[in-house]
Amino acid sequence: MFIRTAICAAALLLCAPHIAFAADANQGKPLTKRALEDLSFRLHATVAPYFPAEAPGGIVLVVKNGQTVLRRAYGMADTTKGVKMAPEMAMRIGSMTKQFTATGILLLADEGKLSVEDEITTYLPDYPTQGKRITIEHLLTHTSGIVSYTGKPGYAQRAPQDTTVAAQIDSFKNDPLQFEPGSAWRYNNSGYYLLGAIIEKVSGLPYHQFLAQRIFEPLAMAHTAYEGHERGEWPSAAGHSPLEKGFGAARPLGKNQSYAGGELVSTVDDLAKWDAAVGRQLLKPATWQRAFTSYKLADGKDSHYGYGWELTLIQGEPTIGHSGSTRGFRSYGLRVPSKGVYVAVLTNGDAGTVVPDVVARRAAAVAIGKPLPEFREVALDAAAIDAVAGAYTFEKDTQRVFRRDGEFLSLLRPNRGPLVLRAMSANEFFVPDTADWFVFQREGGKVTGVTYHQDGRALNHVRSGEAPPPRIVAKIADAVFDAHAGRYEIQPGMVFEVTRDGSRYFVQPSGQRRVEIFPLSETRFFARDVDAELSFEGQTLRFTQGSRHFSGRRI
Repeated sequence: MFIRTAICAAALLLCAPHIAFAADANQGKPLTKRALEDLSFRLHATVAPYFPAEAPGGIVLVVKNGQTVLRRAYGMADTTKGVKMAPEMAMRIGSMTKQFTATGILLLADEGKLSVEDEITTYLPDYPTQGKRITIEHLLTHTSGIVSYTGKPGYAQRAPQDTTVAAQIDSFKNDPLQFEPGSAWRYNNSGYYLLGAIIEKVSGLPYHQFLAQRIFEPLAMAHTAYEGHERGEWPSAAGHSPLEKGFGAARPLGKNQSYAGGELVSTVDDLAKWDAAVGRQLLKPATWQRAFTSYKLADGKDSHYGYGWELTLIQGEPTIGHSGSTRGFRSYGLRVPSKGVYVAVLTNGDAGTVVPDVVARRAAAVAIGKPLPEFREVALDAAAIDAVAGAYTFEKDTQRVFRRDGEFLSLLRPNRGPLVLRAMSANEFFVPDTADWFVFQREGGKVTGVTYHQDGRALNHVRSGEAPPPRIVAKIADAVFDAHAGRYEIQPGMVFEVTRDGSRYFVQPSGQRRVEIFPLSETRFFARDVDAELSFEGQTLRFTQGSRHFSGRRI
């Protein structure tokens, strides 16, 4: 219910412009010893504060012009056993797997064994495309319209179970398409699951064996593998998930649940080898060019996604990268081709831990000589927040709506939860866990516009309407909430547990993270970072998320 699929790291409501692959600047002059030491110091000072010493940690690698500038471990590899993180440790990389799957498909394309324009039924003849033309390219670019199985209700409860490729495909293949193939972009794990099956069909090899033979072994990536098919012993970090207090072992994830969309493990050293090969080895130059070119939707707009890579900006510089998020681990890898910079961040915690996207992007900004500003939060009163709340329009058809949400300013997002902003001043607000911020403009004491600073760009919006009514957090007695506490069965296998921790209130769906909720009244509550509301009527809990409505009885 509360699952939020990973998306383009820099996307808020507007992504980066079209980016095509350009030759790397790795032929640039090597850094002098002094310059190398200075950059290493500044990088460490930038990323170290994100990693508390006793919490789940991470490994950060920064390469510039072929030189390793930073290769450092932070925090704990295993909080239970007291093991510190080490730079050589392996971890799950989640959806960073997709760039390897895409490269596997393109290897077969370069050999003439398939074409990305081929319909998927050429290789998966029994797949029901509902009369639509769905191509391999649609799968590569998240534009197929196929339902993403990880976003389906109940997936969190199925995730711990081992599965087969055929069974997982059966779980989504008969669902109605979400849109006409090629007409929209929506992040989709099902598409990459199908790409793995196509690789197996065309190559005659299991997916894990194909990647090992065609990518990992030729590039001497000895410690990268499909989980469970590692080619030798190697130290690894333990995954962590949040508990009510602190962290514990990662929630379980069954075999083949992520498959070609996210089941690889790797090290930062292997990822550096991978980056050194990208654009230069394995594929034809024209094929790499195509992989790093934004797919155009049917209406001519850019999707800002190539084949397994997100296409964004950092301080105005074209950037190619991808995030990864899986149970117990999160990751991010990016390259700034024009500056010869590569950054990889692997972390061993999921919700409630460091966000590798932020660390990687801040490190990359330092490495290219354009560091991002630091944000310092201040408290504002209701009147100051109400003054900037409202609707603002950018270039006719893009509107951003801000509303006061208790003591915070929230950005409303269609079909997604509100984004809670943090104040730096009465006119400046930043987006947590990103490097983006908003600056409101005033004339004669009235707010007239807002500038959205994203990745080195300034997007100017004009105030065009009033704000929706604020959501005001009510004050209720803990004893009133305790009357609602308990377990409610929403559907078979899905139970919502409603609990109190001091004077903070929470709901936790089966197998998912705990979400804090806030009272609107003695019986109505809302979640800040998820588009969800709960209400209690006697022994019944009513739950609304977006356009979906559920109810369940106390058990």
